Amino acid sequence: MNAVVVRDLKRTYAGGTQAVRGISFSVAAGEVFGLLGTNGAGKTSTVDVVTGLAKPTEGSVSVLGMDPVRDRRMVRPRTGVVLQAGNLPGELTVAEALQMWHGTLSHPRPIVDAVEVVSLQHKLDATVKSLSGGERRRLDLAVALLGRPELLVLDEPTTGLDAQSRRSVWELVRDLVAGGTAVMLTTHHLEEAEELSDRLAIMHRGLVAAEGTIADVVAGHRSEIRWIAAAGRPENVDLEPGDTLSVAGRYVTVRTNQLQRSLSRVLAWADRNSVTLPELKATPASLETAFLELAQKTPDTLEVAA
Repeated sequence: MNAVVVRDLKRTYAGGTQAVRGISFSVAAGEVFGLLGTNGAGKTSTVDVVTGLAKPTEGSVSVLGMDPVRDRRMVRPRTGVVLQAGNLPGELTVAEALQMWHGTLSHPRPIVDAVEVVSLQHKLDATVKSLSGGERRRLDLAVALLGRPELLVLDEPTTGLDAQSRRSVWELVRDLVAGGTAVMLTTHHLEEAEELSDRLAIMHRGLVAAEGTIADVVAGHRSEIRWIAAAGRPENVDLEPGDTLSVAGRYVTVRTNQLQRSLSRVLAWADRNSVTLPELKATPASLETAFLELAQKTPDTLEVAA
């Protein structure tokens, strides 16, 4: 069963700005679906609709088989949401904030369990406003977990966390997914998306430009070989068919679908011509290279994922 189904979603703001221009995707129970994108791509506008904070201008969104706006009273207790900016009252203590939310839920988990999961046991008597940025993110997670959510929406959940805390959150997400929870994740950390996502979509200019597993998204994007162009433009490099060579700023870049063969050709050319290749770097096709390539697309060159 799909926990989230988005079909032909459009969202237009007052004044005519179209933040989301017709996207579709689904999130299944027991999987992490990553929603990535450049700034202004429409991720937050999409999250707002999925979490019932806004209505779609066109299209439809179903969450746990219901309308997240019309059926909010039934949907909300079964979902956990961590938005970019938490809104817990700063004057409350951590224990009071958790108790306040705990009282709104039908079958909550014990508060002590939630704080142990996010390692905030030692902060129960501290006020929310006294917490560090990372501690506030962990408190937001604890609140989201109190209701034993069937769907967990994480909007930049590890912002402000150190590397160790970030990995603790990753382990928590994996445990939840193993128990059948559906997770919808937005993040600017591509490493995080690679670590957690079973499938993902990359949004750009309000559209889904690529969707699928990481292997699906990376397929079709080329590897790169790069070095500083200290010896001038290498006009006579014998490249593999289909390779492209460009010079931009200080760098020469070769883009290729045959990284090992093309690298061998570049090194052979350098050896024949006694050319040094400063800062030589060979980068296999990855989520990062796919993301950066898609981020450079203009409206005229942007291909929408089927």
